[in-house]
Amino acid sequence: MTTNPNVGKTAFRPMAICCGLFFILGFITWANGTLIPFLKIACNLETDLQAFFVTFASYIAYFFLALPSSVIIKKIGFQNGLVVSLVILGLGSLIFIPAADSRSYGLFLTGIFIQGSGMALLQTAVNPYLSIIGPIDSAAQRISIAGFFNKSAGIIVPILFGTLFLKDAQNVTAKLEATVDLVQKNAILDDLLQRVHTPYISLAVIFVAFAIFLKFTHLPEVDVDAEEESGEENGNVIAKKTSIFQFPHLFLGALAIFFCVAVEVMAGDIIGVYARELKVDPFFTTYATAFTLSCMLIGYIIGIISIPKYVSQQMALRICTIIGITFTLISVFTTGTTSFVFVALLGIANSLMWPAIFPLGIKGLGKFTKTGSAIMIMGIAGGAIWPLVYGYLKDHLHIDFQHAFLYAMIPGYLYIMYFSIAGHKIGKKA
Repeated sequence: MTTNPNVGKTAFRPMAICCGLFFILGFITWANGTLIPFLKIACNLETDLQAFFVTFASYIAYFFLALPSSVIIKKIGFQNGLVVSLVILGLGSLIFIPAADSRSYGLFLTGIFIQGSGMALLQTAVNPYLSIIGPIDSAAQRISIAGFFNKSAGIIVPILFGTLFLKDAQNVTAKLEATVDLVQKNAILDDLLQRVHTPYISLAVIFVAFAIFLKFTHLPEVDVDAEEESGEENGNVIAKKTSIFQFPHLFLGALAIFFCVAVEVMAGDIIGVYARELKVDPFFTTYATAFTLSCMLIGYIIGIISIPKYVSQQMALRICTIIGITFTLISVFTTGTTSFVFVALLGIANSLMWPAIFPLGIKGLGKFTKTGSAIMIMGIAGGAIWPLVYGYLKDHLHIDFQHAFLYAMIPGYLYIMYFSIAGHKIGKKA
């Protein structure tokens, strides 16, 4: 029997806190979409591949810090883990100030990595908590609700940062190309990087203030270790497990998260570069990420309404992958604004993947739930690796940018389809 006191219902207070935390995660995560083109200009980077290290620095932190985060949470508790994660986010934000003053791309990447470390701790704590504060079969619905706030932040930050950082970006680029004098060119770049100060100091203050609020706010603890690790499926008793490696569906789920985040970042962060290559109106290029995230928001609303009332988590995942493959093909074999629109529409396809994959991956882990959650979070490294794969195909192998996009996206969707049909069942008795 489960010891979860909230079986059959979802507690409002922790749910509201989780939504606030997902908003913060979304704000920092989707700032990358603006930082890629901004830092390419401001740090005088030569290729898109170099600029894609923005996403690499952010997402690779999850791979290295998810398991240590699990240990930290076990030692200091869920609530203290949230507090520490917010303080780390604040520290990472402050590093942007000396990075801007010294015009150091490496220091910017350091700040982004530290922010990613804070997000790894935050994600490792909040995702299993969100899955367990109510019935597991409606976990995708709760994650969709939290995801609504995550993607709302993802819509706001490209508009806000795009306006602050990328206003008159074409004029700045033209001035830099036309300026021969090194002193004058440095003055233009220094002036451009001054735009970083106020936003990131403000973020640091907000994160620390929220950390203080959480420190003195009561959140009910859910005993994850006591969650049921065995039970009945289709009338058959499932044997108790003694090792995390006895749950193959967990590792297959982590790989599904890898590809889920990979295609999500490709559609959300790389769309600005894609739009530039398509030579669409600069308005679309500046606010490209906001278009994708708006589509994701629509997808989350659909998930909130339909899961599990009308479709199961598994079926939602299958539908999303089919839509993803279809829209990718249309975007690759069209041009201009039409192609851009279908990349943005991938937001709908990608929206319900994480909410469906995560609970399927950690289902039935019992006392291994915290470790299993950390392993799933490690899969977020897909967002670090896949933009570099795309950049390598485009910049070094000189594959047409649309075909490179096709080669990057389709394998990811095909694997997620496999997980939705069979992968999540591996190791479970029928």
